[in-house]
Amino acid sequence: MPPIFRFYIRNCAIGFFWAAIFVALVLWFNVAGLWHLVSGSDIGWLALFLLFFFNGLVFAGAQCGVAVMLMTEPEDKGPRGGHAQAASPSVVPVTIR
Repeated sequence: MPPIFRFYIRNCAIGFFWAAIFVALVLWFNVAGLWHLVSGSDIGWLALFLLFFFNGLVFAGAQCGVAVMLMTEPEDKGPRGGHAQAASPSVVPVTIR
């Protein structure tokens, strides 16, 4: 499997893991009465699945975005430890008429 697919699948799995923790905490603390709504309904399992799935999509997208943004290469240091400066072109006199 190409590395990009492994990267995407791994980060999506991490995002869905965090979504599962988030949904569990939301239900545990009964935010906006969601635990009572889910447990009191005959199709509460569907609401629970949809809550997990759509939060999983958001968390997986955020996780992939963060992982891509953190893929930096070390900066090239200049001669004095600062940023490397582009070589300036040689100065050529120009005559103005």
